[in-house]
Amino acid sequence: MSEERFGEFVLVRRHDHVAELVLDRPKAMNAVSTDMARSIAGACAALAADRDVRVVVVSSSHERAFCVGADLKERNSFSDADLVKQRPVARGAYTGVLELPMPTIAAVHGFALGGGFELALSCDVIVADRTAVVGLPEVSVGVIPGGGGTQLLPRRVGAARAAELIFTARRLEAAEAHELGLVDQLVDEGRDRAEALELAARMAANSPVGLRAAKRALRLGHGLDLRAGLEVEDAAWRAVAFSADRAEGVAAFN
Repeated sequence: MSEERFGEFVLVRRHDHVAELVLDRPKAMNAVSTDMARSIAGACAALAADRDVRVVVVSSSHERAFCVGADLKERNSFSDADLVKQRPVARGAYTGVLELPMPTIAAVHGFALGGGFELALSCDVIVADRTAVVGLPEVSVGVIPGGGGTQLLPRRVGAARAAELIFTARRLEAAEAHELGLVDQLVDEGRDRAEALELAARMAANSPVGLRAAKRALRLGHGLDLRAGLEVEDAAWRAVAFSADRAEGVAAFN
């Protein structure tokens, strides 16, 4: 296993073909500062370009939190001009995770609130342990979910459910979050990272070309009508049908 740091607050660990992007700002429960946002975006850019990485797991080094969202202490010191300047940097962190071309899994325990939950929502699958508490509380402090939450949550749980959760700003404990589909797998306390890495290893055993193309078809096709979606799928199929990966896979299967 190798490790690489991106700035002070992000660590990338390699486990064969699985990369683990670790949120590592324990003193602030992984609150996302400008520096940390820049590091998340930088780590994602490096991972996206790495053909050896087949699956990414986003995890946390803090024992009681995945991520508590934006760094409000830093934000409260900003002028309006500072806030305008910081916005693209903040967005870069969320879109960095969202646009990773390979499958992504969030390993969540403890608090995943606001921008923290949005980082998890930016992943394809969320594995949470029984200590998880999730929610998008932004309207309670006069803003809105701005890391993708208003778009990603309804795609996951439907428009009315997302509206209720965002408008009430309420926090959900793990069991309810799982029941409503805000998290995908509920595991025993302390097992989120191990289970996410195990799931990632199962995914990474498959063709990297196939994985990326399947993700592209899933993402680009979402929200299109069926006929348009099938065209997206066909384009993704054509991109892989003649690859060496496919020939090798068919031979191995036979």
